[in-house]
Amino acid sequence: MRMTIHPHRPSTHAGRAGRWPQIVALALLACGGTVWAQAFPDWPITSGQRSTAQQVAQTGVPLDELAPDAPDRYTIRRGDTLWGISGLFLQRPWRWPELWGMNMDQVRNPHLIFPGQVLVLNRVGDRAFLTFAQGDAPTVRLSPRVRAESLADAAIPPIPLTVIEPFLTDSQVVDAAEHARAPRIVATPESRVLLSRGDRAYARGQYGSPDAFTGLALSTDDGHTQLHRVYRNAVALVDPITGQTLGYEAQFIGQTRLVRGERLRETPGAGGVTRHVEPATIDIIMTREEIRIGDRLLPEPPREVPVYIPRAPAQPQSGHIVKAYGNAARFSGQNQVVVINRGTADGLQRGDILAILKDAQVVTDTTDVARPPLHLPGERNGLMMVFRTFERVSYALVLQVTDGVKSGDRFVNP
Repeated sequence: MRMTIHPHRPSTHAGRAGRWPQIVALALLACGGTVWAQAFPDWPITSGQRSTAQQVAQTGVPLDELAPDAPDRYTIRRGDTLWGISGLFLQRPWRWPELWGMNMDQVRNPHLIFPGQVLVLNRVGDRAFLTFAQGDAPTVRLSPRVRAESLADAAIPPIPLTVIEPFLTDSQVVDAAEHARAPRIVATPESRVLLSRGDRAYARGQYGSPDAFTGLALSTDDGHTQLHRVYRNAVALVDPITGQTLGYEAQFIGQTRLVRGERLRETPGAGGVTRHVEPATIDIIMTREEIRIGDRLLPEPPREVPVYIPRAPAQPQSGHIVKAYGNAARFSGQNQVVVINRGTADGLQRGDILAILKDAQVVTDTTDVARPPLHLPGERNGLMMVFRTFERVSYALVLQVTDGVKSGDRFVNP
């Protein structure tokens, strides 16, 4: 939360109010410790990023590391991204810690940079430093009440988050075993074919006959998931080189709440005890499209606030694009999403920048009478950033591209 305090006092310029952070801190603490935690969240900054930034803060950046057309002044605007601003000043935008280090004294938290602030590039000898323009900070008018607004809404994001939002909320990748044993909707009241919000249905997490169950029963006991996502038609993600299935991409179509767990009933009779299954009862609480028998359930994942800081991977990476999304039938372009065949098992993390390579080409040497084939090396085609990782695959956003990106294209460290 960002708060503006308004006691009846004349306007005070924030750039000259040296005690303003302490005033805000006291006001926030007066509202409760949880408010302070929301105001300045503990965004992850690795020790390596901080070390690089501290080094640059002391020495600056060599002039030859600056972008050729780096501006002397730049006013941050709504819609800017950390990636875009880094690209304005640095030849390699993923070297974000250096941009932070160029202004570490003024930018205590690099995640909290706001529209209206003016960045000034200062060149001293063969080094460059970045500062905020003095006297350009917004005016703060003080009065006796507290107003609050979300810092998350005001601060500029590292990348265009609206592009990747559907892939954060609507897609989930599961392995073959998880897909095979996922609970599923098995029946509906009155033999209904389609279900929507507010309807009731029945589901099972176990498979097989009552004498040989496999899988985990859906249960309302403490420690068991009560909310589930509904998905249908999980699509296999196949490695374009090996042909191996890396996982199944499940598209979210609804959400359910568990009302009663599934149970095994025993009914005594003349021929002995009869055992039969009573499925779990679920209520449909949200739908993207109609739900039907056979649709599968996954536990609702924990909510998180993702933070994406562009950086080079911590270890060497090499792989291929599995799937490209976008309006075109075959190619994806800038600000579109791809799936790659590397994940957490390969050391990839959110924020890792990867270089996309063109296919190596085979052409004929027309200058030689023998016309031998020539194998041209794959050239860099663009850059992408990993924004969501699973064990064997990851989603990445194409940030820069020369030509279209397609399935099978190779990637390496930037």
